[in-house]
Amino acid sequence: MTADRRYSYVGPEEILHLAADAIGGHRIRSAADVGAWLDICHRADLGEAFTFVVDLDGTLRLAPRRSEHVACAAGAAVLAAGEILFSRDQADWAVDEVTNQSTGYCPDLDSWTAVAAALDAAGLRHPAGFTQRYVFRCCPKCGERNIVKEDDFICAVCDADLPTCWNF
Repeated sequence: MTADRRYSYVGPEEILHLAADAIGGHRIRSAADVGAWLDICHRADLGEAFTFVVDLDGTLRLAPRRSEHVACAAGAAVLAAGEILFSRDQADWAVDEVTNQSTGYCPDLDSWTAVAAALDAAGLRHPAGFTQRYVFRCCPKCGERNIVKEDDFICAVCDADLPTCWNF
């Protein structure tokens, strides 16, 4: 595996404390693991994306969407985090959509390499990149986490300029 960047949790401290006892998301090492996990999921969860992380071992972990990424990661640093949606084509599971949307870890777009490696290792067909991409920056003035929209690198809280490079 490449020397992927590690992402530490940067979200609210109270959510980190709530995740202190979390066992982590379900490990996915094969397409069969996806099917087995989806079979035990609550029916209401099946029609929406799931929370995912790629742990430091390069393994995909899944949890229901309402789960916090830090709980899915059992409080640990990750190689990637976001949301993922699966579909089934006859007998095969595949990834339809995958994003880096995680305001707890704020992963950069280069985290795709870890996602692709984890999906390839599990034998899951997937898109060539994130289907929806989020650009996160930390405001150097007020410390707020920001999602940059339309290349407008201005803090939504204090109007300070945001760096153009990832800075968490």
